[in-house]
Amino acid sequence: MSLMLAEIEQQPEVIERTINREGPKIAAFGARLKARPPRLIVLVARGSSDNACLFGRYLLEMSTGIPVSLAAPSVCTLYKSKLDLRDTLVIGVSQSGEGVDINMVLTSAKKAGATTLAITNEAQSTMAGLTDETFLIHAGREKSVAATKTYTGQLLIFHLLARAMSDSLAKLEVERIPELASRSLTLKSQIQELVQRYTFMEKCIVIGRGLNYCNAFEFSIKLMETCYIVAERFSGADFLHGPIALISPRFPVFMIAPPGPTLKGSREILTKLKELGAETLVVSSEENVCKMASRAIKLPEKVDEMLSTIPYAIPAQLFAGYLAAERGLSPDKPRSLEKVTRTI
Repeated sequence: MSLMLAEIEQQPEVIERTINREGPKIAAFGARLKARPPRLIVLVARGSSDNACLFGRYLLEMSTGIPVSLAAPSVCTLYKSKLDLRDTLVIGVSQSGEGVDINMVLTSAKKAGATTLAITNEAQSTMAGLTDETFLIHAGREKSVAATKTYTGQLLIFHLLARAMSDSLAKLEVERIPELASRSLTLKSQIQELVQRYTFMEKCIVIGRGLNYCNAFEFSIKLMETCYIVAERFSGADFLHGPIALISPRFPVFMIAPPGPTLKGSREILTKLKELGAETLVVSSEENVCKMASRAIKLPEKVDEMLSTIPYAIPAQLFAGYLAAERGLSPDKPRSLEKVTRTI
């Protein structure tokens, strides 16, 4: 078994440990922010951490009403622009805490009057030492280059922070997520068999929307970095504004389709894709949606959309890990990549 697949299996334990160890600190920090809300929240990250920030943006805006921006680090690092960040919360997200450009943005933000927060897996990292507060992912060392347990750990911390900052999420059962993650892992054998059909796939499209838009990005990056497949990702809405013209018979399209407000649009897209003869694979708990696709990974339980992002991320991780093995590739040491990427 690859390190990647082994680390995927560790996620229920990692999530539970992080809830237990970081939950009280996050609740206290969130309560302070709730009493004196920032006028703006800015998220800064790269790679899989940036994908997790897509989720953070949706969840925090929906639950707090505070505008959330995804930072463009080059504005600070290359163009040396000065921003007015008074009354702003700037959150740096990094598995290693050693992203040079991310840390430069956090340092600049602090000088510009922002409150700064780090979300990282490394307590002794540079990032953890320069921010006002740090929330740790208690994942242990992640050895595979492909991030899995740190990605879902980041999603979890956004769950906890949003709940602490919002009355509307006060009863959100975040503590159920370890159990839901375990149930997603029961799909291992089904996914391992399913990937055989895609052994020689060279390109595909991945579609998600809303709280699972981040998982379309993450599924895509996992296919690119571990299987060397050209995998483009789109919001369901954006897909209909042009990229659907790419679709021809047997073109592979993967869709993440949880129940909730985005489901109607997912059905409409699947109907169009069927008319175009696409090869569709859907990840969903909904029987009627699964039947619309060429193939499906059916989750064992219907999950409230607010809790769906981690349970829906795991099947995508498994798919990429098993497909890499089927193609004779190592997902742990992708060519041209290192665990820590330093950019400015």
